Amino acid sequence: MSNTPADTAPFSAAREVLTAAEIDRALTRIAHEIVETTKGGRDLVLLGIPSRGVHLAARLATKLEAITGIPARDMLGSLDVTLYRDDLRHSAARTPAPTVVPPAGVDDMTVVLVDDVLFSGRTIRAALDALNDLGRPGIVRLAVLVDRGHRELPIRADHVGKNLPTSKHESVRVELSESDGADRVLITDRTEPRGSAL
Repeated sequence: MSNTPADTAPFSAAREVLTAAEIDRALTRIAHEIVETTKGGRDLVLLGIPSRGVHLAARLATKLEAITGIPARDMLGSLDVTLYRDDLRHSAARTPAPTVVPPAGVDDMTVVLVDDVLFSGRTIRAALDALNDLGRPGIVRLAVLVDRGHRELPIRADHVGKNLPTSKHESVRVELSESDGADRVLITDRTEPRGSAL
């Protein structure tokens, strides 16, 4: 999920680091990588992590269907991690989103978790815990649109659209047409003094 620092300092002007065309090319490349590492996409499940990871997983499933002929609906699902997060006591209440598992389930499948931004790794740790309650996959992989670094846990992505070195003062925001009206990735700096105008 898009990662921003927990404080309420205002954003400075946003800088676009990925355009709609670049996002689409990154997803196309990730789809081909997934096909290459899963023997043609057999026994494959894509689980998007709400919210934007769900949209990205749906786009990947469509691209994989075009490449492999396997119907997108047979591989696509979503995995809510809300109740598995380790920051529930320290953050605002979250409304759980649906967890949807494809018809074949996850047992012995190659499961690709899909998220928009990989930051500390804590969301993915929660996703692994949630996945464990669904079944026992054969292999679990991770695909993210942006890896911004600053890991706090020993987690890495197998498929990355863009490695984006950032400082902890910066915030990475993924916007997608399904939820935000347009496709782009923005980076902003939150080092302005508190209380300054947007």
